[in-house]
Amino acid sequence: MRYKIRTRQDRNCGAWDLYSYNNEAAPPPEEADQEGEEQKPNTPRRQRLALQSLKQLGQMPAPPVTGTDLHTMVIIGQIEGHMVLPPKNKTTKYEHIIPQLVAIEQNERIKGLLVILNTVGGDVEAGLAIAEMLESLSKPTVSLVLGGGHSIGVPIAVAADYSFIAETATMTIHPIRLTGMVIGVPQTYEYLEKMQDRVIKFVTSHSAISEEKFRELMFRTGDLVRDVGSVLVGKDAVNVGLINEIGGIDKSLRKLRELVQLKEAGMQMR
Repeated sequence: MRYKIRTRQDRNCGAWDLYSYNNEAAPPPEEADQEGEEQKPNTPRRQRLALQSLKQLGQMPAPPVTGTDLHTMVIIGQIEGHMVLPPKNKTTKYEHIIPQLVAIEQNERIKGLLVILNTVGGDVEAGLAIAEMLESLSKPTVSLVLGGGHSIGVPIAVAADYSFIAETATMTIHPIRLTGMVIGVPQTYEYLEKMQDRVIKFVTSHSAISEEKFRELMFRTGDLVRDVGSVLVGKDAVNVGLINEIGGIDKSLRKLRELVQLKEAGMQMR
């Protein structure tokens, strides 16, 4: 049963406002059954939280308690370091990724992590920090290169326990560059050489490619226009030993589930 009642007179126009009420007062929408809403995957409140997380962090939040035990992390655009990039650039911020990796490691419900890459590269130290975090996770990890995994995206791709690349995806390997003002002293070039060695050692120790082959691809001339380096497309990255296998989302999830089951079986045998 619904009825109308009159409220206080409007001070500005002198009219009477009419409001509709139910004969039983309902709780405010934000406070109504919040515990029940948290368990439902497609409630308006959960959609608002997901949209807020997407705007702030650039990716969807962790799945609900009743969801899957495999988490997906997306690394897109340019990997942002200590310098903030222009707002028109699509970026992956390491101050967002690193805390999420720590939370994934501490979350007992998450059994495995799938990392999807479509990045042009970016800051060397930020990319290596993300790669070191992925490599040090105790949970099984699988990486999938879609579109491109260029420059410092290469160490991130090989940091996972198993790596996939789409047939049409590409990976660009080139020497490290410095941007901005460069002091022309021998120490600058020594520092650049050390940074480059860090990348080479990490990639060669986490993949099947040899250091000689990786350096040859890095300093190859004629493959890139107005630049030094190489572009590996799909099968090329697999043939040189950089990536484990060609595949997409289906193969990646199946492999991750397989790694999770192998780890759980090994823990049960101990």
